Amino acid sequence: MIVGVLTLTVRLHGNRSLKAKRQVANSLKQKLRNTFNVAVAEVEALDDHQKLVVAVVTVANDTAKVQSRLDKAQAMAEAVCPEELAGSNMEIFSAEADEAPGMML
Repeated sequence: MIVGVLTLTVRLHGNRSLKAKRQVANSLKQKLRNTFNVAVAEVEALDDHQKLVVAVVTVANDTAKVQSRLDKAQAMAEAVCPEELAGSNMEIFSAEADEAPGMML
C-alpha cells in the first residue's frame, strides 16, 4: 500500500477574517475531493487569517499512481485558487498492512 501526502501552503493577502479564510479553504477542499477522490483537511495555522495550510492524502497500490494524482491535485490547486500558493511538500510512504503493530485485518 502506498500513501501519499501533499501539503499546500496558501497566502491569503488582504484577508482580515476567519470567515473569508474558511470560504477559500472550503472551496479548495471541495474541488480537490470531487475531482481526485482524495482526503483533504486544514492542518496548520488554523487561527491565522492570512495563511492556509491543507493536506491532501491519497492511497493506492502503485507509487506512480499516487505521485500522478498528487501532482495533478497540486496543479489544479494552483490553477483554481485565486491566492498565492506559497509552498508545497509531497511525501510518499510505503506501508504494508502486516507491518503495523496491533493492526488486525
